[in-house]
Amino acid sequence: MSEAVSTGDHQPDPRLADSPFLAACRGERPAHVPVWYMRQAGRSLPEYLEVREGVAMLDACMDPDLVTEITLQPVRRYGVDAAIFFSDIVLPLKAVGVDLDIKPGVGPVVADPVATLADVEAIPDLTPDAVDFVDAAVRRLVGELGGTPLIGFAGAPFTVASYLVEGGPSKDHARTKAMMFGAPDVWDALMRKIGGIAAAYLEVQVRAGASAVQLFDSWAGATSPRDYREHVKPYSAAVLERVGALGVPRIHFGVGTSELLADMGDAGADVVGVDWRTPLDVGISRIGDRAVQGNLDPTLVFAPADVMLARAAEVVEAGRAARGHVFNLGHGVLPATDPARLEELTAFVQSHAG
Repeated sequence: MSEAVSTGDHQPDPRLADSPFLAACRGERPAHVPVWYMRQAGRSLPEYLEVREGVAMLDACMDPDLVTEITLQPVRRYGVDAAIFFSDIVLPLKAVGVDLDIKPGVGPVVADPVATLADVEAIPDLTPDAVDFVDAAVRRLVGELGGTPLIGFAGAPFTVASYLVEGGPSKDHARTKAMMFGAPDVWDALMRKIGGIAAAYLEVQVRAGASAVQLFDSWAGATSPRDYREHVKPYSAAVLERVGALGVPRIHFGVGTSELLADMGDAGADVVGVDWRTPLDVGISRIGDRAVQGNLDPTLVFAPADVMLARAAEVVEAGRAARGHVFNLGHGVLPATDPARLEELTAFVQSHAG
């Protein structure tokens, strides 16, 4: 990864050269510990709930005006060191014509789950014109953000495959694993297809001006280390390699992935996210010579302030052992979170030298 942000036809804002977030991703020591939060754009913010009222999730994700406003909201309120592009991991599938919807209280629901090679072959590849609204939103955002980096976002192949095969969220991923073990040709084709869509989706965001990307694997922790290495890692690695050609930092995050962290780093990440279940020092020992992201338990924002800040200080100190450290929660901001607590947490973390 080069130190300069290379984003295709977009010329980056020169102020990005001083970004603490990008410096930490490169393994440098920034002026202060950088912080951003997964799911910072949405759910817990009253201004988000106001603009989303009466607007379906996928409709919001396809409206450049709404995407811009929602992505900027936490930057305005918290002063975080990076913005995360407001989207959903199934949006690229919707864009290529897969019949799906996001049902409130349930999540993504696919009308016709994938089961055969013919089903896979029926899924079109993603072309930039299918997500022109993403290009428009990113360009508008980077103009508004100036020296604050924008993180592009995509779901990793295993997680997106699980939604397609199961037809929606699953606790045991039984159908997914049945395909993985019992129909390896279909699995390979599906993972290649989704990986190509994810890479193309990230490329659109980076070429429009995103300064970094995060590949998010919600369900990777459902696999054993052996199965991850054989059936998951190669496809995530292909996505990360393709995006890496654009020269931006790549963050790889999964939930419940303590035993997979070394492999997730080896898949090509510059920064490995660690969830709250794994002590950060343990995570750092597993990811190799890479930067780390994480990992305060999201529920600690509901604890007394002195407890929250003491635990945050422990995370900051543990992060100093890594090549670089981006402070984050160990997963997304919970809907009931009081924004004032995140304001307090942000200021506290940024008061520490990098």
